[in-house]
Amino acid sequence: MLKKLFSIFVGLMMFSALAIDTADAAKRKKKPMRNVGGGVQVFVDVSSQTMSVKVGGKHYANWRVSTAKPGYYTPRGSYGVQRMHRVYFSRKYDNAPMPNSIFFRGPYAIHGTYQTGKLGRPASRGCVRLAPGNAAQLFALVQRSGSRARITVVN
Repeated sequence: MLKKLFSIFVGLMMFSALAIDTADAAKRKKKPMRNVGGGVQVFVDVSSQTMSVKVGGKHYANWRVSTAKPGYYTPRGSYGVQRMHRVYFSRKYDNAPMPNSIFFRGPYAIHGTYQTGKLGRPASRGCVRLAPGNAAQLFALVQRSGSRARITVVN
Protein backbone atom coordinates (compact mmCIF):
# COMPACT_ATOMS: atom_id res chain seq x y z
CA MET A 1 0.00 0.00 0.00
CA LEU A 2 2.73 2.45 0.99
CA LYS A 3 4.70 1.54 -2.12
CA LYS A 4 1.68 2.25 -4.32
CA LEU A 5 1.04 5.64 -2.63
CA PHE A 6 4.67 6.55 -3.09
CA SER A 7 4.61 5.74 -6.81
CA ILE A 8 1.41 7.80 -7.24
CA PHE A 9 3.06 10.69 -5.40
CA VAL A 10 6.18 10.50 -7.60
CA GLY A 11 4.00 10.38 -10.72
CA LEU A 12 2.08 13.48 -9.64
CA MET A 13 5.30 15.31 -8.84
CA MET A 14 6.73 14.49 -12.28
CA PHE A 15 3.52 15.57 -13.99
CA SER A 16 3.38 18.89 -12.09
CA ALA A 17 7.07 19.58 -12.83
CA LEU A 18 6.43 18.94 -16.52
CA ALA A 19 3.40 21.25 -16.48
CA ILE A 20 5.36 24.01 -14.74
CA ASP A 21 8.31 23.63 -17.13
CA THR A 22 5.97 23.80 -20.13
CA ALA A 23 4.22 26.89 -18.74
CA ASP A 24 7.57 28.59 -18.06
CA ALA A 25 8.74 27.81 -21.59
CA ALA A 26 5.59 29.39 -23.01
CA LYS A 27 6.22 32.55 -20.96
CA ARG A 28 9.88 32.72 -22.03
CA LYS A 29 9.09 32.40 -25.72
CA LYS A 30 10.02 35.82 -27.06
CA LYS A 31 9.63 35.63 -30.80
CA PRO A 32 8.67 32.76 -33.06
CA MET A 33 11.67 31.08 -34.64
CA ARG A 34 10.42 30.17 -38.07
CA ASN A 35 12.65 30.30 -41.08
CA VAL A 36 16.07 31.81 -40.44
CA GLY A 37 16.37 32.73 -44.11
CA GLY A 38 19.30 35.13 -44.40
CA GLY A 39 21.16 33.66 -41.47
CA VAL A 40 22.02 35.05 -38.07
CA GLN A 41 24.31 38.03 -37.60
CA VAL A 42 25.72 38.60 -34.12
CA PHE A 43 27.45 41.90 -33.33
CA VAL A 44 29.32 42.20 -30.04
CA ASP A 45 30.43 45.69 -29.00
CA VAL A 46 33.13 45.32 -26.36
CA SER A 47 33.13 49.01 -25.43
CA SER A 48 29.41 49.05 -24.57
CA GLN A 49 29.25 45.39 -23.40
CA THR A 50 26.26 44.74 -25.62
CA MET A 51 25.23 42.26 -28.30
CA SER A 52 22.90 42.95 -31.20
CA VAL A 53 21.35 40.06 -33.11
CA LYS A 54 19.81 40.17 -36.57
CA VAL A 55 17.93 37.32 -38.19
CA GLY A 56 17.45 37.42 -41.93
CA GLY A 57 18.69 41.02 -41.90
CA LYS A 58 16.01 42.13 -39.42
CA HIS A 59 16.65 43.21 -35.84
CA TYR A 60 15.94 40.40 -33.36
CA ALA A 61 17.39 41.42 -29.98
CA ASN A 62 19.83 43.51 -27.97
CA TRP A 63 21.40 41.92 -24.90
CA ARG A 64 23.94 42.84 -22.26
CA VAL A 65 27.11 40.77 -22.29
CA SER A 66 30.37 40.41 -20.40
CA THR A 67 33.62 40.19 -22.30
CA ALA A 68 37.23 39.98 -21.10
CA LYS A 69 38.15 41.57 -17.80
CA PRO A 70 41.49 43.41 -17.43
CA GLY A 71 44.40 41.07 -18.08
CA TYR A 72 42.44 38.96 -20.56
CA TYR A 73 41.38 39.44 -24.18
CA THR A 74 38.28 38.94 -26.31
CA PRO A 75 39.34 38.58 -29.97
CA ARG A 76 38.06 41.19 -32.41
CA GLY A 77 37.06 40.39 -35.97
CA SER A 78 34.42 38.57 -37.98
CA TYR A 79 34.04 34.82 -37.60
CA GLY A 80 31.91 31.88 -38.60
CA VAL A 81 30.80 29.26 -36.11
CA GLN A 82 33.42 26.58 -35.48
CA ARG A 83 31.40 24.29 -33.24
CA MET A 84 28.49 24.30 -30.81
CA HIS A 85 27.76 22.49 -27.54
CA ARG A 86 24.49 22.70 -25.64
CA VAL A 87 26.34 21.54 -22.50
CA TYR A 88 30.03 22.31 -22.09
CA PHE A 89 32.49 22.72 -19.23
CA SER A 90 35.73 24.68 -19.51
CA ARG A 91 38.76 22.42 -19.45
CA LYS A 92 41.00 25.42 -18.82
CA TYR A 93 39.07 27.16 -16.01
CA ASP A 94 38.09 24.65 -13.31
CA ASN A 95 35.27 22.99 -15.27
CA ALA A 96 33.29 26.24 -15.27
CA PRO A 97 29.87 25.67 -16.88
CA MET A 98 29.43 27.15 -20.37
CA PRO A 99 25.82 26.39 -21.34
CA ASN A 100 24.79 26.87 -24.98
CA SER A 101 28.35 27.45 -26.20
CA ILE A 102 28.94 28.77 -29.70
CA PHE A 103 32.68 28.62 -30.40
CA PHE A 104 33.87 31.18 -32.92
CA ARG A 105 37.68 31.27 -32.59
CA GLY A 106 39.63 28.45 -30.97
CA PRO A 107 38.75 28.36 -27.28
CA TYR A 108 36.65 31.56 -27.46
CA ALA A 109 32.88 31.19 -27.35
CA ILE A 110 29.61 32.96 -26.77
CA HIS A 111 27.88 31.15 -23.91
CA GLY A 112 25.49 31.48 -21.02
CA THR A 113 26.59 32.46 -17.54
CA TYR A 114 24.99 32.13 -14.14
CA GLN A 115 26.83 35.26 -12.97
CA THR A 116 24.16 37.51 -14.43
CA GLY A 117 24.95 40.32 -12.00
CA LYS A 118 28.20 40.87 -13.89
CA LEU A 119 26.56 41.31 -17.29
CA GLY A 120 27.12 44.74 -18.79
CA ARG A 121 30.73 44.98 -17.64
CA PRO A 122 33.98 43.12 -18.40
CA ALA A 123 34.08 39.96 -16.28
CA SER A 124 35.15 36.96 -18.37
CA ARG A 125 38.50 35.48 -19.30
CA GLY A 126 37.86 36.15 -22.96
CA CYS A 127 34.56 34.56 -23.86
CA VAL A 128 31.38 36.52 -24.49
CA ARG A 129 28.91 35.75 -21.71
CA LEU A 130 25.12 36.08 -21.93
CA ALA A 131 22.20 35.50 -19.58
CA PRO A 132 21.25 31.79 -19.78
CA GLY A 133 17.88 32.41 -21.47
CA ASN A 134 19.43 34.69 -24.09
CA ALA A 135 22.21 32.17 -24.73
CA ALA A 136 19.61 29.45 -25.28
CA GLN A 137 17.71 31.66 -27.75
CA LEU A 138 20.89 32.51 -29.65
CA PHE A 139 21.99 28.87 -29.70
CA ALA A 140 18.65 27.83 -31.22
CA LEU A 141 18.80 30.60 -33.83
CA VAL A 142 22.36 29.75 -34.87
CA GLN A 143 21.56 26.04 -34.92
CA ARG A 144 18.69 26.69 -37.32
CA SER A 145 20.73 28.96 -39.59
CA GLY A 146 23.54 26.45 -39.98
CA SER A 147 26.66 27.74 -41.67
CA ARG A 148 25.09 31.13 -42.41
CA ALA A 149 25.71 32.50 -38.91
CA ARG A 150 28.29 35.29 -38.57
CA ILE A 151 29.80 36.64 -35.35
CA THR A 152 31.46 40.07 -35.40
CA VAL A 153 33.30 41.46 -32.37
CA VAL A 154 34.27 45.15 -32.36
CA ASN A 155 35.54 47.69 -29.84
